[in-house]
Parts: sequence; structure tokens; C-alpha cells
Amino acid sequence: MAGLKPLIRLVPATLLAGCLIGTPLVAAPAEPLPRLFAERWIDGTQGAEPSAQVQALDADTFVIRQSIATNFEAPFLYLLFGRDRVLLIDSGAEGGKIRPVVDGIIADWLAANKRQTIPLIVAHSHSHGDHVAGDAAFRDRPDTVVVGLKAADVASFFGIGNWPEQIATFDLGGRALRILPTPGHQAAAIMVYDPRLKILLSGDTLYPGRLYIPVNFLDDNRASIDRLAAFAKRHPIRAVLGAHIEMTRTPGRDYGHEALTHPDEHPLELPAGTIAELRTGLKARLDNPDQPQVHNRFIITPVPPRAE
Repeated sequence: MAGLKPLIRLVPATLLAGCLIGTPLVAAPAEPLPRLFAERWIDGTQGAEPSAQVQALDADTFVIRQSIATNFEAPFLYLLFGRDRVLLIDSGAEGGKIRPVVDGIIADWLAANKRQTIPLIVAHSHSHGDHVAGDAAFRDRPDTVVVGLKAADVASFFGIGNWPEQIATFDLGGRALRILPTPGHQAAAIMVYDPRLKILLSGDTLYPGRLYIPVNFLDDNRASIDRLAAFAKRHPIRAVLGAHIEMTRTPGRDYGHEALTHPDEHPLELPAGTIAELRTGLKARLDNPDQPQVHNRFIITPVPPRAE
């Protein structure tokens, strides 16, 4: 595996409903962060770095970060193995070289498990370009399925008959994941819950950064997070793992848009309590794209209407 080998902005404050609009809220003692990763992530501050970094959560679960040197989005991708198939969540942003990394992990896993092949499914947390740009590299890969990018494609593949209300089960073979539709940030957005590790893979809907919500999809986002909060009450969540890091370790402070280094970067993992915090924040009026709602570990950021 690949080893581990600024711009800050603040805007004027307006107090609202237990959080601040435009500046950080330094709240009462927060829920402690879980610790999942032994190494620090590549963040553009250490000079030359690999095009991607891999860290394992266990022998069947791998987290990949695309280098910020290849694309300022520096997304995180997830590779989960079962007995019968392996699921890749997202294929990276433009400029990435994700397929060789994924092929290398799969080759190592097959060797360790004395196997010759395993089918690969390439799915997506949502359909924005920085999460699907690597799809083309997988389309000619043998024994590989690339899931479509529309909500109807996602629903059909995972067997979700009642989108977005239904939560589906997707079994990799001895590893039954739960697929949660979460439209709001984007129409085809999903989260993936792994009961083995008790982790929730949350895409761009919840991560330490700016949670962009088109104002015409605020109701969809609120409904998705209401369903997510209900799910979280019934299922233990050790950590929420999203698709980016855009926050520093200073509560409420983010990096400037397209920053190419992330000094003092916030950990990727978020505690389960941030789900309830996000749900509460979404109850506020959020129809003004010029007024982000800043929390310690994320920023709810309304944006102008989008097509999907």
C-alpha cells in the first residue's frame, strides 16, 4: 500500500438558533472524535507526495485519498470486500489515477485470500464530477460493473423500489451493507452503512467541510437527514466518514476554496452526534446563499438552485 509519504476565511457573525451564521461557534465540550487511522493523511504540506494514499480499516476495508496535488478536491474513496464481490464507492476527481491503486489493492487481497478473481462494482456517493471522473478507466475492466449516475440508475441497481424512502440491503457476501438514499446535496446521493465496522460512509452530505445544499433542494435534504437521524437511533455508528476534508482543527475554520495545502487539517472521521447537529441546523432558515451556517466541524452552505 502507498505509505504516508493557506487560505482561511471568516465572515461577519449573526447568532441564530444555537449556532452562528458566518463565524465559528465555539460550543460547549463536544463529543470526542473517534480514532480510526494510524497515519496522517497526505495534505499538500509535505512536499512531494504520492498521487493517492491508502489506509486500511481492516483486512477487507480500505480508504483511499486522492492527492490534493492532482486535484484541489482531494476526495476520499472507499473499497469494501465481501466473499463474493467488492464495492468501490466513488472513482475520484479529474487528474486522479485511481484504477491502478484499486487494482493493486484487489491484487493484494486476492493473494492474501488465495483467490483468482472477484467481481468489482463501482458505485458513487453522488454524481458530481469530482466523484465520478475516474469511471471511464473502469469501464473496460473485466468483471466490473459501473453503476449509472441518475437516481433511477442507483435505485435500480441496489433494488430500491421506493426512492428515497426505502433503505436497501446490498450483500457483498457475508457483509450486508445498508444503502440509504440521501438526495439533497445531489439527486442521486446515497450513504452506505457497514454494520461490521459500524461506519457510515456519508459522501458530500456530511463531512468536515462545507455542506453545499442547493436552495431548491433544501426540503429534500432535510427529509434525508430526518430519515438518517431515525436510522442512527437504531444502528450503532462508530464514525461518520465523508468524501472530503475542508475544515481545520480550529473550530469553525475552513480552508479557502481551491486551497492547495491543508495545514492543521481536521480528522476525516466525525462522531455520530454530528448527524443530530446537522439535523438541528437544517431546521433554520437557509434560503440565502450568502449566509453560511458555521458549526465547529462543518458549515451548512446554501447555494443557488441547481438542476439536480
